[in-house]
Amino acid sequence: MGKTLPSNAVLTVLMMAVVALLNAVDAVIVRLLAGEVHAFIIAFFRALFGFLFMLPWILRRVTMGASPYFWMHFLRAALKLASLIALFIAYQRASLPDATAIVFSLPLFVMIGAWVFLGEAIGGAHVVALLAGLVGMLVIIQPGRDGFDPALFYALAGAVLTAVIQLMLKRMAAHDAADRLVAWNLFAMSILSAILAVLVWKAPTMLQLAFLLLQGVLGVANQALITKAMRISHASFVGPLDFMRLPAVALLAWACFGEVAGLSTWIGAVLIFASVVAVTQSARRKG
Repeated sequence: MGKTLPSNAVLTVLMMAVVALLNAVDAVIVRLLAGEVHAFIIAFFRALFGFLFMLPWILRRVTMGASPYFWMHFLRAALKLASLIALFIAYQRASLPDATAIVFSLPLFVMIGAWVFLGEAIGGAHVVALLAGLVGMLVIIQPGRDGFDPALFYALAGAVLTAVIQLMLKRMAAHDAADRLVAWNLFAMSILSAILAVLVWKAPTMLQLAFLLLQGVLGVANQALITKAMRISHASFVGPLDFMRLPAVALLAWACFGEVAGLSTWIGAVLIFASVVAVTQSARRKG
């Protein structure tokens, strides 16, 4: 899609605002479960509920055996699982606004990976944007300062792993159907997360199970809204709207846990936001 129509723009903004709220609620649930439910178990139920919800669609529309890949699906699912667990740990141990702001650096790591592994060219503007984004991350993490929180490295690891997944998906999508890639990812994640969950298994209470089920519903709804937004609007318009997550998370973190996002969080987030927007707009002009 080349241009976003005004009516689509309004609808896209509304959908991404809902996505921001859903993500904020998801982060709050992870924090509420901290110390009670292991991150491996949270990841298992997240994957299981997502797979079960999509199973009727998979059975009707997807021919799993036609995929030219097999172990690659499990490798991608393993990386996805690792990124989820890293983010869950970050949400449980670090400041929610800080962890969320760090995750926004994802497109910058995708750009670095595309340059290093796929041979895509980057210009001077990209380098400046990348440096600005890296400075933004350092402002938030504050290594060497008294306020340094090592748990934020889990958020950084989650962003890096997700970037690797996106680069893998770019290659795999050239030889496999999108529906089949989604189905295999859900299936493989359910199996791998079950293995990890067994290692630390402790049956959740009914309340905890309700929260875990809600997480699964939020994840499916979140993906559906983003897919719809990408379908009716240009990616360069949708991408920056994802930054609405930060104020949504900051508001709920303050309301639920009394966390207040510091000035360094907002300064770092603005630098990351500006760098990502610059990279996105540059990619759109090239496209």
